[in-house]
Amino acid sequence: MNNKFWLQRRSLLLATAAAATLALAGCATRSPGLAEAPPIVFVHGNGDTAALWQTTVWRFESNGWPRERLHAIDVPYPLSRDDDAKPQPGRTSTSEHMAYLKAEVDKVLKATGASQVVLVGNSRGGNAIRNYIYNGGGDKTVSHAILGGTPNHGVWAIPGFREGNEFSGTGPFLTALNTPKNAAGDEVSGPVKWMTIRSDNNDKFAQPDGLWIGQKGKPTYVTAAGPELKGATNVVIPRIDHRETSYSPVAFEATYRFITGKAPQVTTIAAEKQVVLNGKVTGLGVDPTDPKTGNFSNNLPLAGAQLEVYATNPATGARTGNALVRKTVGADGQWGPLAVPTGSPVEFVITAPGYATTHIYRSGFPRSSNLIHLRAERMADADKGADSVVTLTRPRGYLDPARDKMLLDGAAPVGVPAGAGAASTKIKPTGGVRPIAAEFNGERVTGQTWPAAQGRVVMLEISQ
Repeated sequence: MNNKFWLQRRSLLLATAAAATLALAGCATRSPGLAEAPPIVFVHGNGDTAALWQTTVWRFESNGWPRERLHAIDVPYPLSRDDDAKPQPGRTSTSEHMAYLKAEVDKVLKATGASQVVLVGNSRGGNAIRNYIYNGGGDKTVSHAILGGTPNHGVWAIPGFREGNEFSGTGPFLTALNTPKNAAGDEVSGPVKWMTIRSDNNDKFAQPDGLWIGQKGKPTYVTAAGPELKGATNVVIPRIDHRETSYSPVAFEATYRFITGKAPQVTTIAAEKQVVLNGKVTGLGVDPTDPKTGNFSNNLPLAGAQLEVYATNPATGARTGNALVRKTVGADGQWGPLAVPTGSPVEFVITAPGYATTHIYRSGFPRSSNLIHLRAERMADADKGADSVVTLTRPRGYLDPARDKMLLDGAAPVGVPAGAGAASTKIKPTGGVRPIAAEFNGERVTGQTWPAAQGRVVMLEISQ
């Protein structure tokens, strides 16, 4: 049965408001029993990281889900190959992606003693989930599969155009996955319960025009309904973007309801009295310690990097005391654990050979997390003559000038394309070392401008 549910933001906000006293009190709801709380494995998208699931995990915890039954995985090389059949350094094939997911599921089943898991994937993560369930034995180990923004029928479906790519709707990979599973023509099969979440028209990778694949004005033969699967429960949420199909409060609400059969008591995040943070420091390229091996994202530990963490003044971004921690990152990339004051904004500083000194500013953390992953950045040649280089970045969603209220250094960001197509924007402010703030739909992150001449870059990271 192919149901569509139109989730309206107004009703979600009303439900959230009704539970506001619980969230403000910092109390999670009653923890469900193990039968009600199966292990959940979260699978990130193309080029992404487990860190994007941070707020989703917090929302599950705020509804009583045991922390030890929430697992977000990191694919070491998260980017797909240009041609799935041709080896490419630093990229994973669909078969390698599936094998990694299968191994991670096996670890979770062994650690929890559960017989099945729930799989929740964003974008490319959904490709691995489908491949594992259809071809890797996941039909026996998975109870529910939730796919947010997965291009199930391709980012494009143009005969003869890059058909060896994983995201070609007419290529061999997706053609095989979409083969009807029964006489009704369903693209999914039991006993796994399937749900897809998509935008009504605001997903950059489900567009009829080829703008986002470098083919502006040419048809992709894909529509906004491309992420749907015949036979699944298909949820449509107005105006969400590609990443918000998984990481937004409304996507969480739909996911929780599908798994449990009931609405969550809260979609806000309940604060904890004690907050302990951890994560890993990562870099770029095939070998993060060698700049010659590329400048693309990976999820490999940047061993030997130096990390400092400071509490900051929320109004000025200035450090409020000595470093909370100074650490040389080891082979596992872990930089914590570190206790921080609940809600206190933080500055992370990464120094490593071959990278710019990277200053990452974050707003306060309401809950503990081991998904605070930090990536060292390299400075572009074009930026080396600037006074300062500051980037507003939103890992869990895109920047939409028609939808979002955002400011960077007191002005609307220049150069953000129409539609939800960019997740970051960069400026080169002048005026020496001074406070600089980014605002996005009510969240404010304040940092300091650092001199680019000293090889420093500044990242103002939005949590929502």
